[in-house]
Amino acid sequence: MCTLEKMGGIFLLTLTGVDEHRLNPAVIGSLRSSLRQVKDQSTRGSVLVTRNQGKFFSNGFDLEWVQSSGASSGGSTYNQLFNLSELFRPLVADFVSLPMPTITAVTGHAAASGMMLVSSHDYVLMRTLRSDRGYNLFILHHHPSFFFDVGMAYPDYFTALVREKVGSSMARRDILLKAVKMKATEAMAVGVVDSVHESPEATVEAAVRLGEELVKRKWDGEVYSDIRLAMYPELCGVLGLAPKGVRGLASEDLLASMARI
Repeated sequence: MCTLEKMGGIFLLTLTGVDEHRLNPAVIGSLRSSLRQVKDQSTRGSVLVTRNQGKFFSNGFDLEWVQSSGASSGGSTYNQLFNLSELFRPLVADFVSLPMPTITAVTGHAAASGMMLVSSHDYVLMRTLRSDRGYNLFILHHHPSFFFDVGMAYPDYFTALVREKVGSSMARRDILLKAVKMKATEAMAVGVVDSVHESPEATVEAAVRLGEELVKRKWDGEVYSDIRLAMYPELCGVLGLAPKGVRGLASEDLLASMARI
């Protein structure tokens, strides 16, 4: 599940516990509830930082829930996976439309829909893991086999998110069709990750520092959200989101905004 706390202008959302943070209706509901609180309590200059406890940021959909709920309800695994992906859709929309900058400090593995959760943020900071030989280990990948096994194509918002957030066509191919397991530094090289850090503490500290810098800008969250939505037209189209339109600033607000530039 998750917890929410506030530090000045920063909302800190934490995926709690040492499990794999698998996404099921309860976890998705908890995250959406927290984001509603964030939106309701936000002010000019607010920022969201999402982090995880344990070795996983999120290991994707809760496949045990998919299979057990399908068996108990008499439905198919396909239908339950589809239903879960549709429950996850509005959570992605919540992040993409949140009226503030969003940062995620990824200090554990993020796979499949866990990677989609990471990519729903504006900024991604990631811990690099090291083996005894000193090599970076992967902590970010998208695994398609379960979708293939049940005969289900990716949800449209999955592919739209990858197309609009990953600039390299070869990287998009490798993520969606090859299930490449990217090292943190490799993910940074293709633009999936903004920066890489040596420890969980350093990753979170860097995310909070970035958040503090953004809080100082005192941006209007609704305008920020409009600009973000305009950046990702395909993703917003499949999520049913649209910018609300440019709103004028009162003259004193305009002068104050110009002074901060």
